[in-house]
Amino acid sequence: MIQPFRLLRGALEWLGLSGFGHHDNSHHHSSGHSHTVGHGHTHGVVDPTIATTARGIWAIKWSFVILGITAGLQLVVVLLSNSVALLADTIHNFGDAATAIPLWIAFLLARKRPSARFTYGFGRGEDLAGIAVVLIILFSGVVAGYQAIDRLINPQPITLLGWLVAAGILGFIGNEAVAIFRIRVGRQINSIALIADGYHARTDGLTSLAVVLGAIGVWLGFPLADPIVGLIITAMILGIVWQSGKAVLARMLDGVDPHVTSAIRHAADTMPTIIGVRDVRSRWIGHRLYAEADIVVDDTMTVRDGQTIAQQFRKMAMSHLPALNALRIEFVRPAIKTHEDAHRRVQGDHEHGIDVDAPISPTC
Repeated sequence: MIQPFRLLRGALEWLGLSGFGHHDNSHHHSSGHSHTVGHGHTHGVVDPTIATTARGIWAIKWSFVILGITAGLQLVVVLLSNSVALLADTIHNFGDAATAIPLWIAFLLARKRPSARFTYGFGRGEDLAGIAVVLIILFSGVVAGYQAIDRLINPQPITLLGWLVAAGILGFIGNEAVAIFRIRVGRQINSIALIADGYHARTDGLTSLAVVLGAIGVWLGFPLADPIVGLIITAMILGIVWQSGKAVLARMLDGVDPHVTSAIRHAADTMPTIIGVRDVRSRWIGHRLYAEADIVVDDTMTVRDGQTIAQQFRKMAMSHLPALNALRIEFVRPAIKTHEDAHRRVQGDHEHGIDVDAPISPTC
């Protein structure tokens, strides 16, 4: 027979309650990885992916705890008061707590090393988790809407209005606490799924306050205020689905904010050794950013000069974009402006046995 205290201790260890307030050090020291990831990292340094995903796991664990407690207390009031508006809010809070599960799984996957099959690692699991989060929110919205419509058709008396108001305020406080956790940590680790879920929790706090308005309406003698508030909550939930769904799908389709490519081009503009930038491509894999850039330099430079320029360019780009995990650089030949330039280039290439169509140096 499993001992209850052992189960409790295991649950507390999973939630990391004993490390509250000291999570950074405990997670950072728990990893023994020494392989290099991206550029600029040395052996013996903790993989930044491990550090950031550990912080992400810490955030969603606490979100799970706070929302679970909030929804559980609200459920008690739902059973006593018969409020469909509070039922809608409670259903959504339970669904919001459940979103911690796919996010937690995704963050754990992101900590796995790349393999021969998954050469970029498992960061895409976070994007799939974002889709799962959106679907969970959509399901909770459908259930809440069905209950509200049913209550409009078949009205039922609402009781314990004071407790109903208290439950609405409790829902607001719980969701706002979770929103602060998720948005702050999501921005720190550049996780679109965590940020989207944080704003979703913040909007949930407003829906909880709508429960209070419904209770006031019932107290003023308008019993249909409760199911109407339930429908309003449903509409807000569907709005969250639309906004979060667009953000997550854009990430899955390799969409990036235009400021990302602008920042890389700006980094090139600050270097006098770079004549221009032909093309910049970037994508997110989980919460790590990967980019490629084709830059134009003087074709008289040596390979060693090219390596120095590439190293300086990467350093400059990463100072503009801290989430940039890797920047692949390819050198291209500058445009030929005059007939004399063309003749000089072809003559020099033939003298050195270089293919006239070959790049001036290998990709760095």
